[in-house]
Amino acid sequence: MKIVLILYMCSMSTGACLPPYEWPIHFEDAYSCSIAGYKEAGNKLKEIGPEEVNKYKISITFACREISET
Repeated sequence: MKIVLILYMCSMSTGACLPPYEWPIHFEDAYSCSIAGYKEAGNKLKEIGPEEVNKYKISITFACREISET
């Protein structure tokens, strides 16, 4: 089994969320996926910047899910 990282970005002020984003690279284990999830969520918040994150109360969460290899 492989693990896929799914990122969810939402505005806590409006309750609106963007469609989930599936990371293009799959992982061998839950640990690697979780480390990447925290890293990439932080990178995206830095990219958006503090002004927009604070204005819209943006939050990014993630999930690591097993997928079948095809």
